[in-house]
Amino acid sequence: MTLTQLEAFVLVARLGSVKAAAKVLGVSEPAVSGALAALRQHLGDPLLQRSSNGMELTAGGKRLVTIASQMVNLAVEAEAAIRDAQGAPELLRVVASSTVAEFVAPGLLNVFTTRTAAVEASLGLTSDAEMSALLLERLADVGLGPRLPALTSEPLMRYRLLVVASPDHRLAGGTRPVPPGVLADQEWLLGPSGVDPSSDSGRLLARLGVPESRLRVFGSEAAAWVAAAEGHGLSPAVHHLVAPELARGGLAPVAVEGLPTDLFWYVSTLNPDRRSPAATRLRRFLATPDAMHVMSRADGSVPASRFRPPVYVTLWS
Repeated sequence: MTLTQLEAFVLVARLGSVKAAAKVLGVSEPAVSGALAALRQHLGDPLLQRSSNGMELTAGGKRLVTIASQMVNLAVEAEAAIRDAQGAPELLRVVASSTVAEFVAPGLLNVFTTRTAAVEASLGLTSDAEMSALLLERLADVGLGPRLPALTSEPLMRYRLLVVASPDHRLAGGTRPVPPGVLADQEWLLGPSGVDPSSDSGRLLARLGVPESRLRVFGSEAAAWVAAAEGHGLSPAVHHLVAPELARGGLAPVAVEGLPTDLFWYVSTLNPDRRSPAATRLRRFLATPDAMHVMSRADGSVPASRFRPPVYVTLWS
């Protein structure tokens, strides 16, 4: 029985599928399946079994998951202790939802790490469900984006969600809300967050009844907004990030019932007694005027080349 096997088991249990666990770990599905098979054979228990709702824990699996989670947590603590003894910078692993990862988090981490030389930060993009699992298993230290009920989540920044399109689009610029049936029949241009059903954009699309056949997904939110400005469809957007294009006339709002609406991005971590020192320092920094200035910028704060590679897991071998 190895940490690699326990880690794979815990993430499959938390996320409900081998595919989701493999995505978070950055490995192939066969690698996760192989680790699970070895653990099952060693313990003589299936641990997980398929059901109509996905993967379900057996009686043995339910007892193991808590113990396995504790062991994975202890391994993270051991790694941090060794780094500290060697005088290495403390690792700060930040995961964020799509828009925050693209426009907000890089600038925040750039300023924070410039002022905190003893911290080495990494940034990864993740879905809401993945973010919760990564934080609970201490495979990430801080989550930026959705409110996560199982963790300590506090409002980070208020933002306004709206729908935009080219000024020449037939639905743009009106004051009367467009009927949902008409909206559902349009081409929708989305960044990565749009295909996450638990995201604000995902919930909007579900409320409007937009079918999957009408969705076009881009590698970034900015690319989706550029396509909207070029007249290819509608796109959910964050008001302060597209405000310059709205002012210049490159984009125009589309009247949708209930929008614009005020929403929040949150910062989420473990409770203070389980939180890493770097995560505590980042939370304090996020409450400063300098952090608010970075978050309110509409240009993404730093170029895409400044993104650090995502580092979710350090135990997999």
